[in-house]
Amino acid sequence: MRGTLILVVFFLMFTSASLLIPSPMFPGNFFCMLIGEAISQYVGYISALFNGVFYALILWLVFVVVSRRLEET
Repeated sequence: MRGTLILVVFFLMFTSASLLIPSPMFPGNFFCMLIGEAISQYVGYISALFNGVFYALILWLVFVVVSRRLEET
């Protein structure tokens, strides 16, 4: 349950930060460049979703690894 909450909170945090920051962030802008001009109207939103998923998964994995190590000791 804690892991899911961590994942959702960081996803929302990084997605909203990506929408509010005017400069493009990696990896969202990279994936949007790979997709091409077909989505030019939605680049900001899709980039924010990619960033939210990417950074939330990284921080969730760090949380899982650290919490398992702390439980072992």
